This record gives sequence, C-alpha cells and structure tokens, in this order.
Amino acid sequence: MGIERLAKRLGARLKKRKLLLATAESCTGGWIAQAVTSVPGSSGWFERGFVTYSNEAKKGMLGVRASTLARHGAVSEETAREMARGALKRSRAQIAVAVTGVAGPGGGTRAKPVGMVCFAWALKKGDTQSTVRRFHGGRERVRRQSVAAALRGLLERI
Repeated sequence: MGIERLAKRLGARLKKRKLLLATAESCTGGWIAQAVTSVPGSSGWFERGFVTYSNEAKKGMLGVRASTLARHGAVSEETAREMARGALKRSRAQIAVAVTGVAGPGGGTRAKPVGMVCFAWALKKGDTQSTVRRFHGGRERVRRQSVAAALRGLLERI
C-alpha cells in the first residue's frame, strides 16, 4: 500500500479514536509529517512534527540525552525511543512515531550500514516499542520505505 493510502487510513483511525499524532524525524526529514498533512482534515488529528536532523536538535527539541547519543549513537533504537517519548512530552499528542537512520549514499559503517533505520512508537498511556529495519536502494528509496514503515507501525498500534 502506498504512502498516501496509509496516511489516509491512519487519519481515519486517529480521528475515530480521537487521538493526536506527533512525529519525530531525522533521516525522513519531515516526510512523515508531510504525508499525513496531505490528508484533508489532518488538523483534527495531527498535532505537530519535529525534524531533528542533528544531535543538537535531538537533544534540544526532544530531550534526547547526550549520554544516549554518546553510548548508542544517533542511529539506534535507544535514540529513537527517546525521540518518540520526547515528542509526546513536548506536544499534546497521545501517540508518536520517531525515525532515525542512515539513508545514504554515504554515512554508513559496518555496524550501521546505509539503509539501517531505527523506529520507535510511543503511546501516552502505554509503552514505547522500537525496531530496526534494513532497507535497500538509493537514498530516496530508503526514505520512502522508512515513511511507509513508520505509518504501518502506527496503524498496527492504534
């Protein structure tokens, strides 16, 4: 299912459950927020989006701890989890998604290759879940797959 259909389905489900969404994005650069705000009526269920590309932005805007970044790096489940929880704390949303990864074409390492993307989903009244996915293709394809995976993850949790 394409991003547009996923976003529409997500919007309908959020609206039905009277939930607000916040996004915390790094490698997707606001693409998740763009996808959901393309849906008419999204102002009724999308609260805000954070684009935190740098480590300083992750710390300043979302409260990601310097020790987490030093120990695990920006591309880690630990950082994604703190990003998602920070988005909830700094918004009126009840659910948040966070994405951080290596979209390429450079920047990858043996431990964190191009295409490695970390996701986290946090619920105000619930837990925080995270996962790591490895996507293939160029920068655009990795980012597109990341947006779709983030939206699918939200749909699975509400």
